[in-house]
Amino acid sequence: MKEGFLIGGGLVVIGLMVQLCFGAVPWSAIAWPLNGLLFGALLALTVIAFLMRKRIYVIRFLASYMAAIPVLVYAVVLTIVMGLTRQQSGLDMNSEGTWLNDMLAFWPFVLIYVLMAVILALVILRRLAHLSSWRRDIPFVMNHLGLFLAMTTATLGNADMQRLKMVAAVGIPEWRALAVNGTIQRLPMTIELKRFIMETYDDGSAKRYASEVLIRKASGETVETTIDVNRPVEIEGWKIYQYGYDTEMGAQSHISILELVSDPWLPFVYVGIYMMLGGAVCLFVFGGRRGKTNGEVIN
Repeated sequence: MKEGFLIGGGLVVIGLMVQLCFGAVPWSAIAWPLNGLLFGALLALTVIAFLMRKRIYVIRFLASYMAAIPVLVYAVVLTIVMGLTRQQSGLDMNSEGTWLNDMLAFWPFVLIYVLMAVILALVILRRLAHLSSWRRDIPFVMNHLGLFLAMTTATLGNADMQRLKMVAAVGIPEWRALAVNGTIQRLPMTIELKRFIMETYDDGSAKRYASEVLIRKASGETVETTIDVNRPVEIEGWKIYQYGYDTEMGAQSHISILELVSDPWLPFVYVGIYMMLGGAVCLFVFGGRRGKTNGEVIN
């Protein structure tokens, strides 16, 4: 298992060196279709590596728990750091924060997760090559394949995620939004603020605020809806969140600040999560059942 910790530690060191020399992971440079090609290449190379496992010791080692446990430890530690630090997308040299504030673009984090994905894929292939009992194998494959799918698509999909801010004014249709890098993007719809709603506590602080909006799609179809805090509206592949308002005007605000998020890879992440849940259910249902067939014990 010492070798596993050395490999993981080596990746962390390499990642830090790359971060120092070249900066953060350039996700914008590997957006679709390049990230799709990378995903396909990862699968193809992993299958080729698995077929060569008998000749190469490192591949056999990576498919073992002696490699999986140390890499999992590194991944858990980095994920905990990610959870304990305020994350901001698109961190650059002029913004406040450190590398740890943009973990998805932090090379050690990405490299550890790539290695973890490779190990998962090798373990899945090894299990598929030695199927023995469907009661054990189906939950195992579903759990590991679901984790692999959720992890890889969430990471690669980060390149295609868009997070925009829009200032919608009363009675004025708006179709432009501001990206993280400061560029203005045109949207496939217009959003017009009809009314800003605000409820306050006795001390005047905001209790609830929301926006009644009229959304006109590119097809000409219109949708009237209310966007509430933590209750986004999904239109044309975009989730629209209530983000802010004119704090000086308060309840009399004539503008509403909306956040629009597009994440085309998110459905694949959900598929992976549902596979893990399905695997857990199968493990619960089949795990403790035993039966006999032709004198053999079925686990």
